[in-house]
Amino acid sequence: MTRQKIGFIGLGNMATAMIGGMLKKQMVRPEHIIGKARTQGTEEMVQNRYGIEIAESNAAVAAASDVLFLAVKPVFLDGVIAEIRDALRPGTLIVSIAAGRSLDYLRQAIDRPDCALVRCMPNTPALVLEGCTGVCADENVSAEDLEFVLKLLTAFGTAHVVPERLMDVVTGVSGSSPAYVFLFIEAMADEAVAEGMPRKQAYEFAAQAVLGSAKLVLETGRHPGELKDMVCSPGGTTIQAVKVLEEKGMRAAVMDAMEACIRKSRDM
Repeated sequence: MTRQKIGFIGLGNMATAMIGGMLKKQMVRPEHIIGKARTQGTEEMVQNRYGIEIAESNAAVAAASDVLFLAVKPVFLDGVIAEIRDALRPGTLIVSIAAGRSLDYLRQAIDRPDCALVRCMPNTPALVLEGCTGVCADENVSAEDLEFVLKLLTAFGTAHVVPERLMDVVTGVSGSSPAYVFLFIEAMADEAVAEGMPRKQAYEFAAQAVLGSAKLVLETGRHPGELKDMVCSPGGTTIQAVKVLEEKGMRAAVMDAMEACIRKSRDM
């Protein structure tokens, strides 16, 4: 099936990151995208920035779309599905980014066996085209359609198919984890400021260190522990910092935080 029209219900940060990436990579043209937001101000901003079509209602987006992204928060998903269920085209490929909402939930809520369902979990680095998205699909999704969705998702980063049982783990290790990293950057910058460095410069040093370290992991393929050891000279400054982090339970704190995040995702 040829997928001509891509719809977005919800035009917030994640949806606009997706749209911007798709257009920047020239995967689609603006006239191939239709969307609807909760506020007119958001719609006008997105239309002015990207030139996409704005629909009169969520149902109108559903009726026009071959691929439909449900880019709304989980608390609003039931209401949106009730609005669009009867308007969906037969064979519509529906992609949900709502955290904690399983394929079974979507299947029962949408109640349209003629539609195909994909569940994905992107993260906010998609805003700078460095996102990481976990993806799973139901049995109605053809290999061709899954390949098409993955292509769209790679417009703003990387995308990986995972078993649905791991989607809540994706939320913990990728979807929510930018917040943990921002806390770490902020903490490093705060101490640099305490030692006399200007705030703006402190953020730049801390953020670039995190960016470069992440690239080392991804591009060298080396174990993070090996890379850590490369920085820790005998009797040096770094091993003293690592010692304090271990004493304060940094690893355990991160693991406990992720466990809480994953548990919350499973319980939603």
